[in-house]
Amino acid sequence: MNVIQSAPYSALSMYIGGEFVSENGRKTEPVFNPADDTVLGNLPHATTQDLDRALDAASRAFDKWRWTSPLERSRILRRVAELIRERANVIARDLTRDQGKPLSESVNEVYSAADHAEWHAEEGRRIYGRVIPSRSPSVRQAVVRQPVGVCVAFAPWNFPFNQTLRKISAALAAGCTLVIKPAEDAPSAAVALAKLFHEAGLPHGCLNIVWGVPAEISDYLIRSPIVRKISFTGSIPVGKQLAALAGAHMKRVTMELGGHSPVIVFGDADVGRAAALLAKLKALNAGQVCMAPSRFYVHKTILDEFTEAFTKAFSTQVLGDGLDQTTTMGPLAHKRRVDAMELLVADARNRGASIVTGGEKLPRSGNFFPPTVLFEATDDSKVMRDEPFGPIAPIASFSDVDEVVSRANALPYGLASYIFTRSLQTSHYVSARLEAGMVSVNHFGIALPETPLGGVKDSGIGSEGGSETFDAYVTTKFISEETA
Repeated sequence: MNVIQSAPYSALSMYIGGEFVSENGRKTEPVFNPADDTVLGNLPHATTQDLDRALDAASRAFDKWRWTSPLERSRILRRVAELIRERANVIARDLTRDQGKPLSESVNEVYSAADHAEWHAEEGRRIYGRVIPSRSPSVRQAVVRQPVGVCVAFAPWNFPFNQTLRKISAALAAGCTLVIKPAEDAPSAAVALAKLFHEAGLPHGCLNIVWGVPAEISDYLIRSPIVRKISFTGSIPVGKQLAALAGAHMKRVTMELGGHSPVIVFGDADVGRAAALLAKLKALNAGQVCMAPSRFYVHKTILDEFTEAFTKAFSTQVLGDGLDQTTTMGPLAHKRRVDAMELLVADARNRGASIVTGGEKLPRSGNFFPPTVLFEATDDSKVMRDEPFGPIAPIASFSDVDEVVSRANALPYGLASYIFTRSLQTSHYVSARLEAGMVSVNHFGIALPETPLGGVKDSGIGSEGGSETFDAYVTTKFISEETA
Protein backbone atom coordinates (compact mmCIF):
# COMPACT_ATOMS: atom_id res chain seq x y z
CA MET A 1 0.00 0.00 0.00
CA ASN A 2 1.06 3.53 -0.71
CA VAL A 3 -1.18 5.47 1.65
CA ILE A 4 -0.83 9.25 1.62
CA GLN A 5 0.28 10.60 4.97
CA SER A 6 -1.85 13.47 6.19
CA ALA A 7 -2.83 15.55 9.19
CA PRO A 8 -5.23 14.20 11.83
CA TYR A 9 -8.93 14.05 11.03
CA SER A 10 -10.57 17.40 11.71
CA ALA A 11 -12.54 18.03 14.90
CA LEU A 12 -16.30 17.72 14.48
CA SER A 13 -18.92 20.22 15.60
CA MET A 14 -22.25 21.84 14.87
CA TYR A 15 -22.56 25.41 13.64
CA ILE A 16 -25.34 27.47 15.18
CA GLY A 17 -25.77 31.23 15.05
CA GLY A 18 -22.19 31.76 13.94
CA GLU A 19 -20.73 29.57 16.72
CA PHE A 20 -19.04 26.18 16.46
CA VAL A 21 -20.73 23.93 19.01
CA SER A 22 -18.81 20.86 20.17
CA GLU A 23 -19.71 17.91 22.40
CA ASN A 24 -19.80 19.52 25.88
CA GLY A 25 -21.83 16.75 27.46
CA ARG A 26 -24.11 16.14 24.46
CA LYS A 27 -24.85 12.71 23.07
CA THR A 28 -22.36 11.70 20.38
CA GLU A 29 -21.96 9.02 17.74
CA PRO A 30 -18.72 7.58 16.34
CA VAL A 31 -17.68 8.29 12.77
CA PHE A 32 -16.00 5.34 11.06
CA ASN A 33 -13.54 4.96 8.22
CA PRO A 34 -15.33 2.50 5.88
CA ALA A 35 -11.97 1.26 4.55
CA ASP A 36 -10.81 -0.26 7.85
CA ASP A 37 -13.60 0.33 10.41
CA THR A 38 -11.44 2.57 12.60
CA VAL A 39 -13.10 5.37 14.54
CA LEU A 40 -12.20 8.79 13.16
CA GLY A 41 -14.01 10.99 15.65
CA ASN A 42 -17.19 11.61 17.59
CA LEU A 43 -20.04 13.70 16.25
CA PRO A 44 -22.18 15.75 18.67
CA HIS A 45 -25.95 15.42 18.44
CA ALA A 46 -28.18 18.45 18.69
CA THR A 47 -30.46 18.79 21.70
CA THR A 48 -33.94 20.23 21.37
CA GLN A 49 -32.51 23.47 22.72
CA ASP A 50 -29.85 23.42 19.98
CA LEU A 51 -32.52 23.00 17.30
CA ASP A 52 -34.53 25.87 18.75
CA ARG A 53 -31.42 28.05 18.78
CA ALA A 54 -30.68 27.20 15.17
CA LEU A 55 -34.25 27.96 14.07
CA ASP A 56 -34.28 31.22 16.00
CA ALA A 57 -30.90 32.24 14.59
CA ALA A 58 -32.06 31.52 11.03
CA SER A 59 -35.31 33.44 11.59
CA ARG A 60 -33.57 36.52 12.97
CA ALA A 61 -30.92 36.42 10.23
CA PHE A 62 -33.59 36.17 7.52
CA ASP A 63 -35.04 39.56 8.50
CA LYS A 64 -31.77 41.14 7.34
CA TRP A 65 -30.47 38.69 4.74
CA ARG A 66 -33.63 38.88 2.63
CA TRP A 67 -32.98 42.60 2.06
CA THR A 68 -29.24 42.21 1.54
CA SER A 69 -28.15 43.22 -1.96
CA PRO A 70 -27.83 40.31 -4.39
CA LEU A 71 -24.36 41.69 -5.14
CA GLU A 72 -23.32 41.20 -1.53
CA ARG A 73 -24.74 37.69 -1.45
CA SER A 74 -22.85 37.02 -4.67
CA ARG A 75 -19.62 38.37 -3.20
CA ILE A 76 -19.78 35.97 -0.24
CA LEU A 77 -20.52 32.93 -2.41
CA ARG A 78 -17.69 33.81 -4.78
CA ARG A 79 -15.34 34.17 -1.82
CA VAL A 80 -16.40 30.71 -0.61
CA ALA A 81 -15.60 29.32 -4.05
CA GLU A 82 -12.12 30.85 -3.85
CA LEU A 83 -11.51 29.36 -0.40
CA ILE A 84 -12.71 25.95 -1.54
CA ARG A 85 -10.16 25.87 -4.34
CA GLU A 86 -7.39 27.00 -2.00
CA ARG A 87 -8.12 24.21 0.48
CA ALA A 88 -9.41 21.49 -1.80
CA ASN A 89 -6.72 18.94 -0.99
CA VAL A 90 -7.14 19.25 2.78
CA ILE A 91 -10.94 19.03 2.55
CA ALA A 92 -10.71 16.06 0.17
CA ARG A 93 -8.47 14.04 2.51
CA ASP A 94 -11.02 14.12 5.31
CA LEU A 95 -13.83 13.43 2.83
CA THR A 96 -12.04 10.28 1.69
CA ARG A 97 -11.50 9.18 5.27
CA ASP A 98 -15.14 9.24 6.32
CA GLN A 99 -16.87 8.58 2.98
CA GLY A 100 -14.43 6.12 1.43
CA LYS A 101 -14.09 7.25 -2.19
CA PRO A 102 -10.60 7.52 -3.74
CA LEU A 103 -8.80 10.77 -3.06
CA SER A 104 -8.86 11.76 -6.73
CA GLU A 105 -12.67 11.51 -6.71
CA SER A 106 -12.85 13.53 -3.50
CA VAL A 107 -10.69 16.27 -5.01
CA ASN A 108 -12.93 16.35 -8.10
CA GLU A 109 -16.01 16.60 -5.90
CA VAL A 110 -14.59 19.53 -3.97
CA TYR A 111 -13.51 21.42 -7.07
CA SER A 112 -16.85 20.85 -8.81
CA ALA A 113 -18.62 22.16 -5.71
CA ALA A 114 -16.70 25.42 -6.08
CA ASP A 115 -18.26 25.73 -9.54
CA HIS A 116 -21.71 25.36 -7.97
CA ALA A 117 -21.02 28.13 -5.46
CA GLU A 118 -19.74 30.40 -8.20
CA TRP A 119 -22.67 29.71 -10.54
CA HIS A 120 -25.25 30.39 -7.82
CA ALA A 121 -23.38 33.57 -6.94
CA GLU A 122 -23.95 34.88 -10.45
CA GLU A 123 -27.39 33.42 -11.16
CA GLY A 124 -28.72 34.73 -7.84
CA ARG A 125 -28.23 38.23 -9.25
CA ARG A 126 -30.69 37.37 -12.01
CA ILE A 127 -33.83 36.39 -10.10
CA TYR A 128 -35.98 38.72 -12.13
CA GLY A 129 -39.60 39.81 -11.91
CA ARG A 130 -41.54 41.48 -14.70
CA VAL A 131 -43.87 44.37 -15.53
CA ILE A 132 -47.30 43.53 -16.98
CA PRO A 133 -48.93 46.16 -19.21
CA SER A 134 -52.10 47.28 -17.48
CA ARG A 135 -55.55 47.99 -18.85
CA SER A 136 -55.53 51.47 -17.34
CA PRO A 137 -52.86 54.15 -17.76
CA SER A 138 -53.17 54.96 -14.04
CA VAL A 139 -52.31 51.44 -12.92
CA ARG A 140 -48.87 49.86 -12.72
CA GLN A 141 -48.66 46.06 -12.53
CA ALA A 142 -45.53 44.24 -11.47
CA VAL A 143 -44.50 40.74 -10.50
CA VAL A 144 -41.72 40.36 -7.95
CA ARG A 145 -40.03 37.23 -6.66
CA GLN A 146 -39.10 37.23 -2.98
CA PRO A 147 -37.26 34.72 -0.78
CA VAL A 148 -39.60 32.22 0.81
CA GLY A 149 -38.02 32.34 4.29
CA VAL A 150 -36.19 29.92 6.57
CA CYS A 151 -35.35 26.63 4.83
CA VAL A 152 -34.44 23.21 6.15
CA ALA A 153 -32.22 20.89 4.11
CA PHE A 154 -31.07 17.30 4.41
CA ALA A 155 -27.98 16.26 2.44
CA PRO A 156 -26.74 12.71 1.63
CA TRP A 157 -23.55 10.85 2.47
CA ASN A 158 -22.49 9.82 -1.05
CA PHE A 159 -21.46 13.34 -2.16
CA PRO A 160 -21.35 15.13 1.19
CA PHE A 161 -19.47 18.23 0.06
CA ASN A 162 -21.08 18.84 -3.32
CA GLN A 163 -24.66 18.08 -2.31
CA THR A 164 -24.46 20.07 0.92
CA LEU A 165 -23.04 23.10 -0.87
CA ARG A 166 -25.68 22.88 -3.63
CA LYS A 167 -28.43 23.33 -1.05
CA ILE A 168 -26.64 26.05 0.89
CA SER A 169 -25.80 28.02 -2.25
CA ALA A 170 -29.33 27.91 -3.67
CA ALA A 171 -30.93 29.06 -0.41
CA LEU A 172 -28.46 31.85 0.31
CA ALA A 173 -28.37 33.15 -3.26
CA ALA A 174 -32.17 33.41 -3.22
CA GLY A 175 -32.08 35.44 0.00
CA CYS A 176 -33.18 32.61 2.31
CA THR A 177 -31.50 31.38 5.47
CA LEU A 178 -31.31 27.74 6.45
CA VAL A 179 -30.77 24.98 8.94
CA ILE A 180 -29.15 21.94 7.33
CA LYS A 181 -28.65 18.42 8.62
CA PRO A 182 -26.04 16.70 6.47
CA ALA A 183 -25.31 12.98 6.71
CA GLU A 184 -23.79 11.84 9.99
CA ASP A 185 -21.77 9.11 8.21
CA ALA A 186 -19.51 11.61 6.40
CA PRO A 187 -19.62 14.85 8.41
CA SER A 188 -16.24 16.44 7.75
CA ALA A 189 -17.42 18.07 4.51
CA ALA A 190 -20.18 20.08 6.18
CA VAL A 191 -17.91 21.15 9.04
CA ALA A 192 -15.40 22.38 6.46
CA LEU A 193 -18.17 24.32 4.69
CA ALA A 194 -19.22 25.99 7.93
CA LYS A 195 -15.64 27.19 8.42
CA LEU A 196 -15.45 28.49 4.85
CA PHE A 197 -18.69 30.47 5.07
CA HIS A 198 -17.70 31.77 8.49
CA GLU A 199 -14.38 33.03 7.13
CA ALA A 200 -16.05 34.46 4.00
CA GLY A 201 -18.11 36.76 6.21
CA LEU A 202 -21.58 35.21 5.98
CA PRO A 203 -23.74 36.94 8.63
CA HIS A 204 -24.28 34.80 11.69
CA GLY A 205 -27.47 32.76 11.62
CA CYS A 206 -27.78 32.58 7.82
CA LEU A 207 -26.30 29.07 7.89
CA ASN A 208 -26.79 26.59 10.73
CA ILE A 209 -25.58 22.98 10.75
CA VAL A 210 -26.93 20.35 13.15
CA TRP A 211 -26.55 16.60 13.62
CA GLY A 212 -28.60 13.88 15.27
CA VAL A 213 -30.95 10.96 14.76
CA PRO A 214 -32.30 11.70 11.26
CA ALA A 215 -35.96 10.87 11.89
CA GLU A 216 -36.06 12.92 15.09
CA ILE A 217 -34.28 15.95 13.61
CA SER A 218 -36.35 16.01 10.42
CA ASP A 219 -39.65 15.69 12.28
CA TYR A 220 -38.82 18.51 14.69
CA LEU A 221 -37.52 20.91 12.06
CA ILE A 222 -40.22 20.34 9.45
CA ARG A 223 -43.02 20.82 11.99
CA SER A 224 -41.58 24.14 13.15
CA PRO A 225 -43.76 27.11 12.07
CA ILE A 226 -40.53 29.01 11.39
CA VAL A 227 -39.64 26.74 8.44
CA ARG A 228 -41.14 27.46 5.02
CA LYS A 229 -39.24 25.20 2.63
CA ILE A 230 -37.63 21.73 2.72
CA SER A 231 -34.93 20.28 0.47
CA PHE A 232 -34.04 16.59 0.70
CA THR A 233 -31.72 14.29 -1.20
CA GLY A 234 -31.94 10.61 -0.28
CA SER A 235 -34.01 7.48 -0.51
CA ILE A 236 -37.54 7.33 -1.89
CA PRO A 237 -39.18 5.92 1.28
CA VAL A 238 -37.71 8.65 3.48
CA GLY A 239 -38.44 11.30 0.87
CA LYS A 240 -42.10 10.31 0.75
CA GLN A 241 -42.36 10.53 4.53
CA LEU A 242 -40.81 13.99 4.62
CA ALA A 243 -42.90 15.21 1.68
CA ALA A 244 -46.06 14.01 3.42
CA LEU A 245 -45.09 15.81 6.62
CA ALA A 246 -44.25 18.97 4.70
CA GLY A 247 -47.53 18.76 2.81
CA ALA A 248 -49.47 18.49 6.05
CA HIS A 249 -48.02 21.88 6.98
CA MET A 250 -48.29 23.38 3.46
CA LYS A 251 -44.53 23.74 3.01
CA ARG A 252 -42.66 23.71 -0.26
CA VAL A 253 -40.37 20.83 -1.08
CA THR A 254 -37.54 19.94 -3.41
CA MET A 255 -36.99 16.18 -3.44
CA GLU A 256 -34.10 14.53 -5.28
CA LEU A 257 -34.71 10.85 -4.57
CA GLY A 258 -33.44 7.49 -5.72
CA GLY A 259 -33.27 6.13 -9.22
CA HIS A 260 -32.54 2.99 -11.22
CA SER A 261 -31.05 4.44 -14.37
CA PRO A 262 -31.63 2.45 -17.56
CA VAL A 263 -28.88 2.28 -20.15
CA ILE A 264 -29.93 1.40 -23.69
CA VAL A 265 -27.10 0.39 -26.03
CA PHE A 266 -28.33 0.03 -29.60
CA GLY A 267 -26.79 -2.19 -32.24
CA ASP A 268 -25.27 0.77 -34.11
CA ALA A 269 -23.48 2.17 -31.05
CA ASP A 270 -19.72 2.56 -30.75
CA VAL A 271 -19.44 -0.49 -28.51
CA GLY A 272 -15.89 0.06 -27.29
CA ARG A 273 -16.48 3.69 -26.37
CA ALA A 274 -19.83 2.95 -24.71
CA ALA A 275 -18.40 0.09 -22.66
CA ALA A 276 -15.40 2.11 -21.47
CA LEU A 277 -17.47 5.15 -20.48
CA LEU A 278 -20.15 3.11 -18.72
CA ALA A 279 -17.57 1.10 -16.79
CA LYS A 280 -15.99 4.33 -15.58
CA LEU A 281 -19.34 5.80 -14.56
CA LYS A 282 -20.40 2.60 -12.81
CA ALA A 283 -17.19 2.46 -10.77
CA LEU A 284 -17.53 6.07 -9.61
CA ASN A 285 -17.97 6.16 -5.83
CA ALA A 286 -18.26 2.33 -5.92
CA GLY A 287 -21.60 2.66 -7.68
CA GLN A 288 -23.10 4.71 -4.85
CA VAL A 289 -24.50 7.39 -7.14
CA CYS A 290 -28.21 8.09 -7.63
CA MET A 291 -27.60 8.69 -11.34
CA ALA A 292 -25.29 5.72 -11.85
CA PRO A 293 -26.07 3.50 -14.85
CA SER A 294 -27.75 0.55 -13.17
CA ARG A 295 -29.92 -1.40 -15.68
CA PHE A 296 -28.11 -2.30 -18.91
CA TYR A 297 -30.25 -3.13 -21.94
CA VAL A 298 -28.02 -4.17 -24.85
CA HIS A 299 -29.18 -5.03 -28.35
CA LYS A 300 -28.88 -8.76 -29.02
CA THR A 301 -26.62 -8.23 -32.03
CA ILE A 302 -23.84 -6.72 -29.87
CA LEU A 303 -24.65 -8.39 -26.53
CA ASP A 304 -21.55 -10.59 -26.32
CA GLU A 305 -19.22 -7.92 -27.68
CA PHE A 306 -20.46 -5.29 -25.24
CA THR A 307 -20.45 -7.64 -22.24
CA GLU A 308 -16.87 -8.66 -22.91
CA ALA A 309 -15.65 -5.08 -23.38
CA PHE A 310 -17.57 -3.74 -20.37
CA THR A 311 -16.42 -6.57 -18.09
CA LYS A 312 -12.80 -6.10 -19.11
CA ALA A 313 -12.93 -2.37 -18.28
CA PHE A 314 -15.05 -2.69 -15.13
CA SER A 315 -13.15 -5.57 -13.52
CA THR A 316 -9.76 -3.84 -13.63
CA GLN A 317 -10.63 -1.59 -10.67
CA VAL A 318 -8.10 -1.61 -7.82
CA LEU A 319 -9.99 -1.78 -4.52
CA GLY A 320 -8.49 -0.28 -1.41
CA ASP A 321 -8.22 2.60 1.03
CA GLY A 322 -9.11 5.81 -0.76
CA LEU A 323 -5.89 7.43 0.49
CA ASP A 324 -3.82 4.73 -1.22
CA GLN A 325 -2.60 6.28 -4.47
CA THR A 326 -3.08 2.98 -6.33
CA THR A 327 -6.79 2.70 -5.41
CA THR A 328 -9.33 3.31 -8.16
CA MET A 329 -12.44 2.16 -6.26
CA GLY A 330 -13.02 2.54 -2.55
CA PRO A 331 -15.27 0.70 -0.08
CA LEU A 332 -19.01 0.91 0.25
CA ALA A 333 -20.13 3.35 2.92
CA HIS A 334 -21.73 0.80 5.26
CA LYS A 335 -21.52 -2.89 6.04
CA ARG A 336 -25.22 -3.19 5.29
CA ARG A 337 -24.51 -2.18 1.69
CA VAL A 338 -22.18 -5.19 1.34
CA ASP A 339 -24.93 -7.49 2.61
CA ALA A 340 -27.36 -5.90 0.16
CA MET A 341 -25.00 -6.61 -2.75
CA GLU A 342 -24.80 -10.29 -1.82
CA LEU A 343 -28.59 -10.60 -1.64
CA LEU A 344 -29.00 -8.99 -5.07
CA VAL A 345 -26.46 -11.33 -6.64
CA ALA A 346 -27.99 -14.43 -5.04
CA ASP A 347 -31.48 -13.49 -6.23
CA ALA A 348 -30.28 -12.81 -9.79
CA ARG A 349 -28.51 -16.17 -9.94
CA ASN A 350 -31.60 -17.97 -8.67
CA ARG A 351 -33.58 -16.39 -11.50
CA GLY A 352 -31.18 -17.51 -14.22
CA ALA A 353 -28.47 -14.83 -14.48
CA SER A 354 -24.83 -15.86 -14.69
CA ILE A 355 -21.95 -14.10 -12.93
CA VAL A 356 -19.34 -12.88 -15.39
CA THR A 357 -17.07 -11.33 -12.76
CA GLY A 358 -17.15 -10.59 -9.04
CA GLY A 359 -20.23 -11.57 -7.07
CA GLU A 360 -18.76 -12.22 -3.60
CA LYS A 361 -17.57 -9.88 -0.85
CA LEU A 362 -13.84 -9.74 -0.35
CA PRO A 363 -12.22 -11.52 2.63
CA ARG A 364 -10.69 -8.41 4.15
CA SER A 365 -11.50 -5.67 6.65
CA GLY A 366 -13.60 -2.77 5.47
CA ASN A 367 -16.77 -2.62 3.41
CA PHE A 368 -15.44 -3.84 0.08
CA PHE A 369 -17.41 -5.51 -2.71
CA PRO A 370 -15.85 -6.17 -6.11
CA PRO A 371 -17.09 -4.94 -9.50
CA THR A 372 -19.78 -7.45 -10.47
CA VAL A 373 -21.33 -8.15 -13.87
CA LEU A 374 -24.51 -10.24 -14.17
CA PHE A 375 -25.32 -11.61 -17.62
CA GLU A 376 -28.90 -11.90 -18.89
CA ALA A 377 -30.51 -10.74 -15.65
CA THR A 378 -34.26 -11.20 -15.86
CA ASP A 379 -36.63 -8.25 -15.49
CA ASP A 380 -38.24 -9.81 -12.41
CA SER A 381 -34.97 -10.09 -10.49
CA LYS A 382 -34.42 -7.71 -7.57
CA VAL A 383 -31.34 -6.15 -9.14
CA MET A 384 -33.46 -5.05 -12.12
CA ARG A 385 -36.28 -3.71 -9.93
CA ASP A 386 -34.53 -2.25 -6.86
CA GLU A 387 -31.81 0.41 -6.99
CA PRO A 388 -28.55 -1.48 -6.32
CA PHE A 389 -26.52 1.56 -5.17
CA GLY A 390 -23.32 -0.42 -5.49
CA PRO A 391 -20.87 -1.89 -8.02
CA ILE A 392 -23.27 -4.35 -9.67
CA ALA A 393 -24.07 -4.13 -13.39
CA PRO A 394 -26.92 -6.37 -14.61
CA ILE A 395 -26.98 -6.83 -18.39
CA ALA A 396 -30.06 -7.91 -20.34
CA SER A 397 -30.70 -8.17 -24.08
CA PHE A 398 -33.39 -6.57 -26.25
CA SER A 399 -34.39 -6.63 -29.91
CA ASP A 400 -37.07 -3.95 -30.43
CA VAL A 401 -37.00 -0.20 -29.74
CA ASP A 402 -40.51 0.15 -28.33
CA GLU A 403 -40.05 -3.01 -26.28
CA VAL A 404 -36.92 -1.70 -24.57
CA VAL A 405 -38.43 1.74 -23.93
CA SER A 406 -41.38 0.02 -22.27
CA ARG A 407 -39.05 -2.04 -20.08
CA ALA A 408 -36.99 1.03 -19.19
CA ASN A 409 -40.16 2.91 -18.14
CA ALA A 410 -41.68 -0.03 -16.25
CA LEU A 411 -40.34 0.98 -12.84
CA PRO A 412 -41.61 3.83 -10.62
CA TYR A 413 -38.19 5.48 -10.86
CA GLY A 414 -37.41 8.33 -13.23
CA LEU A 415 -34.16 10.10 -12.41
CA ALA A 416 -31.48 9.57 -15.09
CA SER A 417 -31.19 7.50 -18.25
CA TYR A 418 -28.58 6.81 -20.93
CA ILE A 419 -28.72 6.10 -24.66
CA PHE A 420 -25.92 4.96 -26.95
CA THR A 421 -26.57 5.07 -30.67
CA ARG A 422 -25.16 6.61 -33.85
CA SER A 423 -28.67 7.30 -35.16
CA LEU A 424 -30.05 10.80 -34.64
CA GLN A 425 -33.52 9.49 -35.35
CA THR A 426 -33.21 6.82 -32.64
CA SER A 427 -31.79 9.35 -30.20
CA HIS A 428 -34.72 11.76 -30.72
CA TYR A 429 -37.34 9.03 -30.61
CA VAL A 430 -36.08 7.33 -27.44
CA SER A 431 -35.05 10.41 -25.45
CA ALA A 432 -38.53 11.88 -25.97
CA ARG A 433 -40.19 8.71 -24.68
CA LEU A 434 -38.02 7.82 -21.69
CA GLU A 435 -39.72 8.75 -18.42
CA ALA A 436 -36.76 10.40 -16.72
CA GLY A 437 -35.80 13.84 -15.53
CA MET A 438 -32.42 13.62 -17.27
CA VAL A 439 -31.32 11.87 -20.46
CA SER A 440 -27.72 11.61 -21.65
CA VAL A 441 -26.93 10.47 -25.19
CA ASN A 442 -23.50 9.01 -26.00
CA HIS A 443 -21.83 10.71 -23.03
CA PHE A 444 -22.32 11.78 -19.41
CA GLY A 445 -23.72 15.31 -19.56
CA ILE A 446 -25.71 15.84 -16.37
CA ALA A 447 -25.23 17.30 -12.86
CA LEU A 448 -23.55 20.52 -14.01
CA PRO A 449 -24.28 23.75 -12.09
CA GLU A 450 -26.07 25.35 -15.02
CA THR A 451 -28.30 22.33 -15.77
CA PRO A 452 -31.36 21.16 -13.80
CA LEU A 453 -30.96 18.00 -11.75
CA GLY A 454 -34.15 16.23 -10.75
CA GLY A 455 -36.42 13.32 -11.45
CA VAL A 456 -39.99 12.39 -12.28
CA LYS A 457 -42.37 9.81 -10.81
CA ASP A 458 -41.01 8.46 -7.50
CA SER A 459 -37.59 9.97 -8.16
CA GLY A 460 -38.52 13.40 -6.94
CA ILE A 461 -40.12 16.80 -7.12
CA GLY A 462 -38.43 19.91 -8.51
CA SER A 463 -34.87 20.50 -9.64
CA GLU A 464 -31.56 21.58 -8.19
CA GLY A 465 -29.21 23.34 -10.57
CA GLY A 466 -29.99 25.50 -13.56
CA SER A 467 -32.23 28.54 -13.25
CA GLU A 468 -34.91 26.11 -12.03
CA THR A 469 -33.01 25.75 -8.75
CA PHE A 470 -34.59 28.94 -7.36
CA ASP A 471 -38.20 28.08 -8.17
CA ALA A 472 -38.92 26.60 -4.74
CA TYR A 473 -36.88 29.22 -2.84
CA VAL A 474 -38.87 32.25 -3.95
CA THR A 475 -42.49 33.31 -3.83
CA THR A 476 -44.27 35.09 -6.64
CA LYS A 477 -45.99 38.33 -5.63
CA PHE A 478 -48.21 40.37 -7.93
CA ILE A 479 -48.42 44.12 -7.16
CA SER A 480 -51.13 46.24 -8.76
CA GLU A 481 -50.69 49.92 -7.94
CA GLU A 482 -52.83 52.86 -8.94
CA THR A 483 -50.50 55.78 -9.57
CA ALA A 484 -52.97 58.56 -10.35
